[in-house]
Amino acid sequence: MLNVEPARSEDRDHDKDGSIRAISRGLRVLQAINRGGSITMMQICRQADIPYPTACRVIETLIKEGMVEREPARKRYRATALVRTLSVGFQDEDALVAVSRPHIVALCHKHGWPVSIATRVGHSMMVRDSTHKLTSLTLHHYAPGYTLPIIECSSGKAYLAFCDEAERAAILSGLKRIDGPAERLAGLLLHDDTMLSTIRASGYATQARNSYTAVPGKTSSISVPLFKGDQIRGSLALIFFAAAMPMARAVTLFVDDLRATADAITADL
Repeated sequence: MLNVEPARSEDRDHDKDGSIRAISRGLRVLQAINRGGSITMMQICRQADIPYPTACRVIETLIKEGMVEREPARKRYRATALVRTLSVGFQDEDALVAVSRPHIVALCHKHGWPVSIATRVGHSMMVRDSTHKLTSLTLHHYAPGYTLPIIECSSGKAYLAFCDEAERAAILSGLKRIDGPAERLAGLLLHDDTMLSTIRASGYATQARNSYTAVPGKTSSISVPLFKGDQIRGSLALIFFAAAMPMARAVTLFVDDLRATADAITADL
């Protein structure tokens, strides 16, 4: 007779595709905290799309590991400096940030609106540098490391439109395997090449009323790609209050200067 051992708890924690659910949830919680900077447990549940008891267990584990801490005076959670150890060895964007800084500061001073540099990390766009602290025309100071779903921000759309076909295919293939609201929307928007072809033809991408920000729906953005030679390195975005002007007006006012700034950064790279 075969000696069949009962399934262990860690074996039952696998999804049908073989991925480990606990790790996926832990990563989603870390991403949610990273985006929010300092957020409540309920906000973590909503943004990570996991049940409250699960979120509590994940947070307890991350606190034990030193990656997350609870603020002393209130029930909010934030990442610790230890999370930086997760990015050791991935410093390829340092030169991009150093070269871009004076250019984005100049563009911010010219128009008053914040400007950011973002690069792709997996299926997200990560803010590498921004000028939010240099202007009063902002609702939140986005620190480097803040991430946005690649198809839910103008930076991601610009990146997808101008990256090479092999990279784009790999990104889209990965998005199809993720069952999240942003990823389902990506499937609808990218069922053909119409949107990305339009972005390539115009040279810029837009996102009206950004959803995945600290102030959902309050801001809109316009982005252009950043290149080093023929290879895309990231995106340059200008962010403005959605109520301040319609997108068509913003395109007229800002796109030419965004392109000129991107060209200057490319030349310096």
